[in-house]
Amino acid sequence: MLKLLKRILRLSGKYSKKIKAAFLFSFFKSILSKMPIFLAFLILEKFYTESLTGIYCLKVGIALALIVIAESVCQFAGDKLQSASGYMMFAEKRLELGSHLRKLPMGYFTAGNIGKISSVLSTDMVFVEEIVMSSLANMMNYMFTAAIMGVFILFFDIRLGIVAVAVSVLAVLTAKNMNRISLDEAAVRQQQSEKLTDAVLSFIEGIGIIKSYNLLGEKSEELSDNFRRSKDTSIKFEESLTPWHRRLNVLYALGMTIIFAYSIYLYQLGELILPYLMGLLLFIFDLFGPLKALYGEASRLTVMNSCLDRIEEVLDEKELPDKGKHHIPKKSDNNIPEIEFRNVSFAYGKEEVLRHINFSMAPQKMTALVGPSGGGKSTIANLITRFWDVKDGQILVRGQDIRNIPISELMNDISVVFQRVYLFQDTVYNNISMGKPHASKEEVYEAAKKARCYDFIMQLPDGFDTVIGEGGASLSGGEKQRVSIARCILKDAPVIILDEATASVDVDNEIYIQEAISQLVKGKTLLVIAHRLNTIKEADQILVIADGLITQRGNHDSLMKKDGIYKDYVELREKTSGWELM
Repeated sequence: MLKLLKRILRLSGKYSKKIKAAFLFSFFKSILSKMPIFLAFLILEKFYTESLTGIYCLKVGIALALIVIAESVCQFAGDKLQSASGYMMFAEKRLELGSHLRKLPMGYFTAGNIGKISSVLSTDMVFVEEIVMSSLANMMNYMFTAAIMGVFILFFDIRLGIVAVAVSVLAVLTAKNMNRISLDEAAVRQQQSEKLTDAVLSFIEGIGIIKSYNLLGEKSEELSDNFRRSKDTSIKFEESLTPWHRRLNVLYALGMTIIFAYSIYLYQLGELILPYLMGLLLFIFDLFGPLKALYGEASRLTVMNSCLDRIEEVLDEKELPDKGKHHIPKKSDNNIPEIEFRNVSFAYGKEEVLRHINFSMAPQKMTALVGPSGGGKSTIANLITRFWDVKDGQILVRGQDIRNIPISELMNDISVVFQRVYLFQDTVYNNISMGKPHASKEEVYEAAKKARCYDFIMQLPDGFDTVIGEGGASLSGGEKQRVSIARCILKDAPVIILDEATASVDVDNEIYIQEAISQLVKGKTLLVIAHRLNTIKEADQILVIADGLITQRGNHDSLMKKDGIYKDYVELREKTSGWELM
């Protein structure tokens, strides 16, 4: 248990001094809490010797009142120090986690770790912050009080003190085994909590598909199974500790019985005077109370240990290196490619996705990536933005390896329009101004006009001040896409990546989006991932990506003269309407 307390002190960092100060107040509170028993013993002793006076009783009463006031002050100071430290410590820990998450490779967020992150934030940190931190001083208080009670009984009679110490040692040894089991079960319990969070998120995110395919019963049963497993895990956790608590309670009761019987025996022998016997009777039933309370709280510490393991597991995830000190040249020489891939290979874990990719993008030219789904097109775009780092080879921006450039500077030069647009639960104005936080209102309005979204924004209830739902839920897909393009127009980055920006919108919205994109890409270097033929037909360079390789390259006319994937899909497009089948 001391190891667990030391761990939370290490975690508390600069707040450890406040927590230690709370322990000091807890120590004083422990002494003060037992002083009424000592005063009662003094009264009994005076009464027994027939020397008790009214003045003495008044002094004891005043002392008792002062003790109660001092104990309340110590309780208040201890609670304030430890609880405030807990909230401030985890406020900083959440900021640290947020800063850490944004430096992780995107692969971490697609490996089933969303449930873990949500569980760490909503369960683990909250448990330690609200439950454990408010109990730390109490636990120390129980430890101090147990020691003080032992000293008291040794003061009364060393033989009775030896019995009390022996029982306390047996309790500590028993509790040690209890804590070992509790640590194992706590880890299982928190892992199931993570699985439950993951299941809830998955159910909510997929509710539309679940309803449309009438899978509510099946998927609800899957979610219910997770609730049942969480219930069973929590019950098992408590059941694993119950026998140990029972043994401890029996041990405490046995210890009190032995001490009580032995003290009467000593009194009968004349080796213990009546005031001392009465003093023992005053606190003998509370003798092992502090230990009982301490080990009653022990399960919180073991759950805390598991919570801290999971928090540290996320914080220990390897970040993308961001120690680059080189800068991107402000203007690109026409002889130097804006973007260049040199023998790039990449793998998700052990699964190789790209192999020996070589190509360059000339300044203010358009490069289109086409090919079968899963061939590696989006991976190429994600590598340019350093969502991941290459396994082998180099990616250069104006001659500089992107790993030698600060990520913040790299992202200042790149804008991305994703197929799946995410807008924040905020005003339309703030969602657009993210592209340039210090932009003037006129600049934001002008970007909205260029993105063909000014008119529909002005028709919203509060115009640009309208708060949209989380993820942009209150807007149509095409409207969200145009808002995201307005954001990119405002950012005015020299490199634009369009990741199938019109793949999932209706024809009417596509016209507006194409007009918005035309405004966005003026004078820019453009990388397009598209399945629609009319999107990439005018590209200066078309790369056909299949099985992680560039299988064909050229412009539309030159590729149509060769047999291969590109020509096959164009001919399929002519027969059907399905370039988007790629």
